[in-house]
Amino acid sequence: MEGFFKKFHRLIYPLQAILFLLILDKIFHVEPDWLRIAIAIALGYFLSPRIKIIETQTGKRKQLTWIFLKKPIFLD
Repeated sequence: MEGFFKKFHRLIYPLQAILFLLILDKIFHVEPDWLRIAIAIALGYFLSPRIKIIETQTGKRKQLTWIFLKKPIFLD
């Protein structure tokens, strides 16, 4: 699972935004398009993984953290 996130972490945000658009349209029937798009983009942004560059004794490393993961993933 960790290898999957290392390869496809950039696709998670757009996929979440599309998923929230479909949920808001089909399940909650949010009518104005601009409101549905704004809510979907905001939810996708807040729930998407973050990449932090942290300084360690061996140098700088990229760390992927996400609300749904227990441990951070190091990308390099």
